[in-house]
Amino acid sequence: MDEEETGEVVGFRPQDADYSQNVPQLPYELEVEILARLPRFEYWKLKFLNKRFSRLLKEGKIFKVRRDRGVVEPSVFMRSHGDTKWTMFDKDFENYQEVPELPLPSDSSFFLGDKESLCAGTHLIVTGNEGESIALWRYELETSKWFKGPAMITPRILFASATCGSVAFVAGGLKMYGDTSKEVVNGAEKYDSRTKTWTRLRGMNKGRQFCSGCFLRGKFYVLGGKDENDKNLTCGERYDEVTESWELIPDILKDVSFSSVQSPPLIAVVNDNLYSLETSGNELRVYDTNANAWKKLGDVPVRAKSNGGWGVAFKSLGDKLLVMGESVGPSRTETMSVYTCRPSANPEEKLLWEESKGCCGVKLSHFILNCCVMIA
Repeated sequence: MDEEETGEVVGFRPQDADYSQNVPQLPYELEVEILARLPRFEYWKLKFLNKRFSRLLKEGKIFKVRRDRGVVEPSVFMRSHGDTKWTMFDKDFENYQEVPELPLPSDSSFFLGDKESLCAGTHLIVTGNEGESIALWRYELETSKWFKGPAMITPRILFASATCGSVAFVAGGLKMYGDTSKEVVNGAEKYDSRTKTWTRLRGMNKGRQFCSGCFLRGKFYVLGGKDENDKNLTCGERYDEVTESWELIPDILKDVSFSSVQSPPLIAVVNDNLYSLETSGNELRVYDTNANAWKKLGDVPVRAKSNGGWGVAFKSLGDKLLVMGESVGPSRTETMSVYTCRPSANPEEKLLWEESKGCCGVKLSHFILNCCVMIA
């Protein structure tokens, strides 16, 4: 069913019951406080309850109260090989919703090409090549609709990104000039989902593409990637927003094995610890900031090695690590598996990976093209 801007459902005339004669109406603020505590995957029902609740969702007040009260929950947005739509799962992979398709023609280069994705607040941001330019689309959770823009100050692809509440940071990447000219950039920007604006930040010490980002202990980290000569970088950088400065971290990836088809580093932060999936050995590692070294924690139950890390999702999911991809089991080739674990930075503690059975019954390819986590 299509929903009009008024909140009415096409084909139905809503008949909101008038209880004002018998039941006193709850104050607006109290309604919002109550609705903010409902599980977010139940919100779609509110749109069909009455127009007032539908408007409450679109205004975004409920999501602001959720942030203020600390009742936010993570959701996983993903798109696998062959999918035309994004799918949104709850943190336990027990519920899902299909995200509406991007309003693009089927022959669009943006629709067919590789994309980058990130989340900020209640926005899912997707960027990619569109003809000779780089396009940016955003999906707003409140309205369940796609909108074009706002474009980055320096449009780019193959960049690092990290989310911190309602804002997201991006750095590095590849700037395109038509079909032939490209430039590896060191520039950085911050997106604020509340104002829907980009702000330019001080540039990194090095330009890099195919890099990865995370937000760790109040700072934006950018690791790895390739320089303008296509050389693998083993250094990283961290940005301090208070001092507006970047600090170079030499040899943070000195022990990483690079393949000819290497993906950007697979990193995630849980409980203020930085973890990585070392693709050459399907190993989980944790970063020791004092020693500037990685400690091995154990095996990861997906095939990350076969494609150099491409097709695998490795994310933080609240207090858990999430990994998705092709299962390592010999009888389960070409099927997608979803695992989570609560990691410990202590190598002596055994990793306990828990598989999400059935994945809500959704049939998805084992090769993940895009994945990001929204906290809202």
